[in-house]
Amino acid sequence: MNQPRVLVLPGYMNSGPGHWQTRWEAAHAGFARVRMADWMHPDCDAWCGALEATLSASPAGEGGVLLAAHSLGCLTVAHWVLRHASASTLAKVAGALLVAVPDPHGPEFPRDAHSFDPVPLEPAPVLPFASIVVASRDDPYGGLAFSERCARAWGSRWIDIGARGHINAESGLGDWPQGYEWLMSMGRSAAG
Repeated sequence: MNQPRVLVLPGYMNSGPGHWQTRWEAAHAGFARVRMADWMHPDCDAWCGALEATLSASPAGEGGVLLAAHSLGCLTVAHWVLRHASASTLAKVAGALLVAVPDPHGPEFPRDAHSFDPVPLEPAPVLPFASIVVASRDDPYGGLAFSERCARAWGSRWIDIGARGHINAESGLGDWPQGYEWLMSMGRSAAG
């Protein structure tokens, strides 16, 4: 089977060199980062538009396109599905790994990202493709209860990986093979 096409959606301030998203992108063919116009001042409509444009230009390939989202990238996916996705781009997506969903009402949520509130939670399920929400017990940007609520509303499988902070470069995950396997499993299911 061919390597699936994967679009990487970092969160606020982008993902640096030690982040699992960047490591996956460097190590695997078929991975491409969705480029946002402004990583420091995120705008929901602009970020959703960038995802739509990137998907429009992306070949689906065998098994469709997978989305590997972190933090604000997760909210981008949910908002994109409801407000920006065309039927043709939506049909390309086979699955989404949604890691460390941030809570816009949490104390650490960046004030510059207010356009991502409210989080799309109704009507459930929001996401018309396979999805997995991965949460950490000590994520300063979003608690377990919030991420589990999002997973239920989005029709996603929910996974608690224990105390791993914001599930980023500081979490010590390295190449995070378990997360990579969860992502690839959705591509195999779509191609199967």
